[in-house]
Amino acid sequence: MQRKFGSMAGSDAIAGALDALFSDPNIGHDALYTGRDGASRAIRVAARRPDAVTGFGEAQIWSPTTRFDLLAHDVTPYEGDRLEMGGEVFIIQGEPVRDAERLVWTVDVREAEST
Repeated sequence: MQRKFGSMAGSDAIAGALDALFSDPNIGHDALYTGRDGASRAIRVAARRPDAVTGFGEAQIWSPTTRFDLLAHDVTPYEGDRLEMGGEVFIIQGEPVRDAERLVWTVDVREAEST
């Protein structure tokens, strides 16, 4: 099967390696993605939860962050779309960013407010 990812030679090999990484249970996690059209689909995501340190004058403010990597062939994310993973619900905030190969979206998320 020939995949159409990116514009560089070797993108098929990179895409295959990414599929393998996202399939690895130590890296990838099952998630439910709900787009702005209301349609939901099961995808695999890689979660990252780095701490962010932001300078504010002479002070530094520490805050936890949550980011997800999504395979570009699974979805095209938009601000306001929703991800559910492990019983937690997240809302995409800010503009999603694609990597140089255009194979992976990175999205910054916030926890959804409970109702």
